[in-house]
Amino acid sequence: MSEEILDEYDALIESEVSRYFSRAREEAARYHPFMGRVYENLAEYVLRKGRRLATTSALLVYTGFKGEMDAYARTLGLALELYRHAILVHDDLVDRDEERRGGRALHRLFDLGEGFGEAAAIFAGNMLYAMALEALEDIPKSEELRNLFARAYREVNESQVLDAYFEHIEPSVEEWYAMASRRAPSLFRLTLLAGATLAEAGKEDREHLEKVGTEIGYAFDIQDDIIGTFATREQYGREPGRDVLRGKKPLHIALAMKLAANDEREELRRILASRSAGEAEVERVKELVRSCGALDTAKDIARKHAERAKAEIEKTSLSGEVKEVFAGFIDYVAESLEWYA
Repeated sequence: MSEEILDEYDALIESEVSRYFSRAREEAARYHPFMGRVYENLAEYVLRKGRRLATTSALLVYTGFKGEMDAYARTLGLALELYRHAILVHDDLVDRDEERRGGRALHRLFDLGEGFGEAAAIFAGNMLYAMALEALEDIPKSEELRNLFARAYREVNESQVLDAYFEHIEPSVEEWYAMASRRAPSLFRLTLLAGATLAEAGKEDREHLEKVGTEIGYAFDIQDDIIGTFATREQYGREPGRDVLRGKKPLHIALAMKLAANDEREELRRILASRSAGEAEVERVKELVRSCGALDTAKDIARKHAERAKAEIEKTSLSGEVKEVFAGFIDYVAESLEWYA
């Protein structure tokens, strides 16, 4: 995906988000000044710099069918950003992350006493989801779009329950897929189908895009988990290896449990179960995942998902230019796997 298009769509999305929160902050402050602060913190959290790949994908699909950007598409982009950050607020809280994209996690922005930040983050995440649905009210296909949002939100919450459950068991590769099918694939299915729905794309195009979203989502999820384990702090933007410390079970860990020799599997199991691993233990996990072939296997699986996504994109009636941009985005996800060894 070209840097120029990413920059153009990032600026467009950020402009919509900024205008929205400017109004919301003023309205909230009128009934209580502290709520003005809450909306100010939400605005800062949502507007932090980062690649808005999922929302950009929705806008690309819309323009790929319609041939132009319009106010309805920009409103959809706003709704998707509010939705995406509703998930991230709760994700940071559940995972006990302190940072998000160079700033404090939302629950760490409120220091009024023990437990208040966590409670505020739960409610603020719910507020973001409600705002996302409200943003859809005045655009075409609003009921159909709200149904897509609701289904995706249920799915991602189901994935979070399983992800938390996997911290306490040893999931198989098949169980990882059951969980992951409702995580990043759910987000990308939503964004692509929302863009197609607003553009009134045909049934066949939507079916292909649903498959594209699933395949991109798996590739993205696998890559994101690899980054979380193997990247440096400078690359990742926060402390890497935290998934290991929390006993998380990404695909490369599930594969290692299958591929490692018995003694190495037991060692890996002990480290993950300890919940008190230090830097040396994290490095040992990385070494074990590499040596048994689990890292390379996970990368190969991600590449296969990426190739299937590219094949499905070609079957749509999207414009040639948009297909080319999507192919570049998918290649970016696949090729970036080589950065982490």
